[in-house]
Amino acid sequence: MAMTLNGKTALVTGGSRGIGRAIVRRLVRDGARVVFSFREDKAAADQLMRDVAGTAAVQADQEDIGSIEALFEPVADGLDILVNNAGINPPTPISDITPELFDRVMTVNAKFPILAMRRAEPLLRDGGRVVNVSTLNTALPVPGLALYSASKAALEQFTAVAAREFGARGITVNTVSPGTTETSLLRETNPPEALEQITGFTALGRIGRPDDIADVVAFLAGPDARWITGQNIRATGGLIL
Repeated sequence: MAMTLNGKTALVTGGSRGIGRAIVRRLVRDGARVVFSFREDKAAADQLMRDVAGTAAVQADQEDIGSIEALFEPVADGLDILVNNAGINPPTPISDITPELFDRVMTVNAKFPILAMRRAEPLLRDGGRVVNVSTLNTALPVPGLALYSASKAALEQFTAVAAREFGARGITVNTVSPGTTETSLLRETNPPEALEQITGFTALGRIGRPDDIADVVAFLAGPDARWITGQNIRATGGLIL
């Protein structure tokens, strides 16, 4: 495989597990040096650093806006790729939403990422890349996911505006919206029959894998995506068409 990201530095939030871990592995495979954040699972972060040379971990809690400076300290000498991947999804019906939960979800999924983009802008080299990870559920509403979907919809709008604002320096800003993707959280929160039903509705006939999403992120982070910006790539295997 061509090392398309040789000499590049990437920062991936929420990189110790699931889709984030697959993104870290793929960017390193393409030649990048990758700094990734984790919230509390230090063992998983340490294991990833042992498994994948060229990675470094920083602990950052996206509920704490003050942790942005610590997040960016390892890339203070310059950045080429920012991937806003970390997020939370506490399924909650509208009747149970509290002001505190609203603030928590919006902070982690929308406020922290936009402020991370603000912090990244002066560090990003010309021709840099920003990739924000959203969700299929901004286009396919599901009961219980009002806060999650709304927070990710905000992130999608941040992407579109940032593409305009950052474009003069050749920096692209795009969104990747995964569909149902195989993670431990997916299995914990969905009964087998629900996943079988989703598989039946998916054009490609299976649940997505983290690597499926990581490959799309890597494409947008690479040189071949230089003419793509402000877009939302729905990586769902045809769950929504």
